[in-house]
Amino acid sequence: MSRVCDRRVEEAGQADFSYGHPVSDTEDRPQQPAADPVGGPPAAGPAGDSAGEVAGDAEATAALRKRLRYPRRVVLVAGAGRSGTSTLAGVLQRLHLHVPQPEVDADTTNPRGFGESAWVVRHHERMLRRANVNMADARPDAWLDTARVAAMPNCRVPTSKFLEEQFGFSSEVVIKDPRLSWFLGLWQAAAVRTESTAVVVTMLRPPAEVIGSKQDHYSNRLGAPHLAASWLNMMLHTERAGRDLQEGGGRSFVRYTDLLTDWTSTVMRLGEELQLQNVLHAGTTAVTDVDSFIDPALRRTERTLAGTPISAAMRELVEETDAALNSMADPGGDTAEVRATLDQLRTAFVDLYADAEAVARSTAMAAVERGRREGREAARAEVGPVPAADDEGGATGLARRAARRLPEPVKGRLRDLRNRG
Repeated sequence: MSRVCDRRVEEAGQADFSYGHPVSDTEDRPQQPAADPVGGPPAAGPAGDSAGEVAGDAEATAALRKRLRYPRRVVLVAGAGRSGTSTLAGVLQRLHLHVPQPEVDADTTNPRGFGESAWVVRHHERMLRRANVNMADARPDAWLDTARVAAMPNCRVPTSKFLEEQFGFSSEVVIKDPRLSWFLGLWQAAAVRTESTAVVVTMLRPPAEVIGSKQDHYSNRLGAPHLAASWLNMMLHTERAGRDLQEGGGRSFVRYTDLLTDWTSTVMRLGEELQLQNVLHAGTTAVTDVDSFIDPALRRTERTLAGTPISAAMRELVEETDAALNSMADPGGDTAEVRATLDQLRTAFVDLYADAEAVARSTAMAAVERGRREGREAARAEVGPVPAADDEGGATGLARRAARRLPEPVKGRLRDLRNRG
């Protein structure tokens, strides 16, 4: 398998790419970008309109204007699904960072809300479909597929337009979606075009809990081995892609357990690392709101890898990756040594996946042939049975009907020829 994860992707599009993601874009920033053929962002009013909504409350208006004067930042909340990203987005929202509206509705799997913009989710879903990539795809090559799609103008332009409109509501915007990691570079490029700074927060939760939570809440039938491979693919490549953002605005790693047990210390450190002004200047009302929102009971799944039915090789790789990522959540833990370890683990995962593909190739080929055969059988069933050759509806019957339509002189001539033969 090609090592797409660490090579420069020159064929992926017009923007420069590193690690399969665009990291710079010096295109002109049009005042009115072209419409998105696959669906543009919802309309959003300018800053003046937002301030006007609270014009009757002088204190609230002053607070809003102050927030609009903060340096522009887009906070990308990344990580595997079911790892606490919704909880962090909800905390930041209650501290007056802006989650683009409308949001995805809460449901039984996440009763306190997802903290996700509905437009962002639809935008990511369209791009994943175009790339033929699943949200929980375990293929290392899938990162190259999403990079190619993210380089398309009809994906880049709507992203930048949408982000620019959100800065009319706050100078600090939160983008959160379990599909986000596939497009970190796209949002980084959008930040460049909107003259803002992109920062990334990667949520960390024990992988056995992530796997178990997906199986519990989504009736996942893919099995623990696939979900473990998906977690490895997502977390190892999210970490690698986030290094580009660290060199720009910064990145942080947050343990889900730390967020639930001591959110004030955890989020304050996050605010200092990423210079989130709404966090650093949070008032007592916002803090009280977060206190009411945070509930340690949100961690409804507590499991260990010992009880997860995966191979010994997979378990070892997951354990080592989890340990390396958790060390980055400590102050000063994002070191060159840890990055080197994660590079080695990522290479080991790519090798493991390549071996698994090779071992399962016969099964894959048999499945493809079975699908073709079933398709042919379904087509024949739709058309109906083919008439027999000597049947009136078959080839012989067709010739007989044609012969009956011939003029009598022609029929006589044909009989003479046949008799002579």
